Amino acid sequence: MVKLSVNLNKIATLRNARGGNIPNLLQVAKDVQSFGCHGITLHPRPDERHITYKDVYDIRSVIVTELNIEGRPTDKFMELVLNVKPDQVTLVPDLDNVITSNSGWNPIIYQDFLKKKIKKLKESGIRTSIFLNPNPEFIPFVKKIGADRIELYTGYFSIGYFKKKWNCIDPYIKTALKAINYHIKVNAGHDLDLDNISFLIKKIPFIEEVSIGHSLISEALYMGLENTIQSYLKRIQT
Repeated sequence: MVKLSVNLNKIATLRNARGGNIPNLLQVAKDVQSFGCHGITLHPRPDERHITYKDVYDIRSVIVTELNIEGRPTDKFMELVLNVKPDQVTLVPDLDNVITSNSGWNPIIYQDFLKKKIKKLKESGIRTSIFLNPNPEFIPFVKKIGADRIELYTGYFSIGYFKKKWNCIDPYIKTALKAINYHIKVNAGHDLDLDNISFLIKKIPFIEEVSIGHSLISEALYMGLENTIQSYLKRIQT
């Protein structure tokens, strides 16, 4: 079964726009779990423009499902995750000037760097994943790095799907199949929504987890948060 992890960054962005504690991030974290999601994703960026480091510590105490923390592995980030010990850490190559994650790692160029970070995480018993563009040639290097999973960056897929270019899924299928052959599990995330998620899961049914935030929260403005989560669960389980 594909698991749904709800990214709460956009809830934090809305709260931060006015200061104070509305919406209450901890209450939303409790609610989305009670609505049926399988986990929560948090992405604290260095400038803390949405999820703050304090948020991560606070939310840890209300997690009854799984916690996935993603981000660029700076010294501060590594200290955070080694203290919090989430179920999974997803390493993302964010630059300071990006609005949102827009590419995965090149594990050939960053092989030594990522290997050291992942070693520290695995020594603490944390499942590891790296954000990856769909390229089968990267998989042997992911294996050398020691990551347990990849998270396929699905931004390119989303654009192709919107333009009805159905072959946009092909490099994702090839990369995912090669990962499985190397005993690396597959997650996916970025720009997934209620329109394209079923197509992705149909083509790659062995995806372990999808992490969805921006679209899910946006759709919830019209549909309600509980109804939106239930709609995603129905689509990923078909």
